[in-house]
Amino acid sequence: MRKKLRIAALIGCGLLLVIALGLGGLYWALKHEPEFYRDAVQFDRSLQKQASDQMLQRAAALRSDVEKEGRWKALFTAEQINGWLAVDLPENFPDALPESFRDPRVEIRPDRMTLACRLKQGGTTTVVNLTVEPYLPEPNLLALRIRNARAGLLPMPLTPVLDAISEAAGQIGFPLDWQRADRDPVALISTAPPDRDGKLVRIETIQLGDGKIYLAGTTGQRRAGDTEREK
Repeated sequence: MRKKLRIAALIGCGLLLVIALGLGGLYWALKHEPEFYRDAVQFDRSLQKQASDQMLQRAAALRSDVEKEGRWKALFTAEQINGWLAVDLPENFPDALPESFRDPRVEIRPDRMTLACRLKQGGTTTVVNLTVEPYLPEPNLLALRIRNARAGLLPMPLTPVLDAISEAAGQIGFPLDWQRADRDPVALISTAPPDRDGKLVRIETIQLGDGKIYLAGTTGQRRAGDTEREK
């Protein structure tokens, strides 16, 4: 009888150890932060402000170029975008994100972008990240292929992510449709800018590099039939 009790106790201890290790592993996986995100969040505040100012200057230059007829182009770095997200976004657009989301940052690679932020739910905070592949199937039509969504190292269900993307696109007035490429959902967003004094602005190129994103297009006179083709 004592031998059986000893065996049962050992089995029970083993099960408790497995459960503890499983819960510990789950907690560690949820608390995991991508390396790029840790570096971006801890970036020197004065350098973040400098990068944010550079982002705003380039955005203003792009807006000026787009208002003129002819070709235009712009290059933004991940450092500039993250500086803007760290400084200008919370200062001037404090209600742009839900209260449960904070400290958004982005990583840009030659074939995809990863967007990450801290999500607080109850007493737990984890870093959620979304990896997308952006491309233009045609001018002024942005496609975002959703590669994966994670909370820490754990996969997230895509339905709430897709709903959030649809809601965000609706709030800023961009029409959105969903398609699929293999098993990946693809958001198709019309990015046609508003009519500028009868001019047609066409975003024709989006290209990712190592830590940078390149945009290019043209501005020309609107012709009969252009409106129908944009719909």
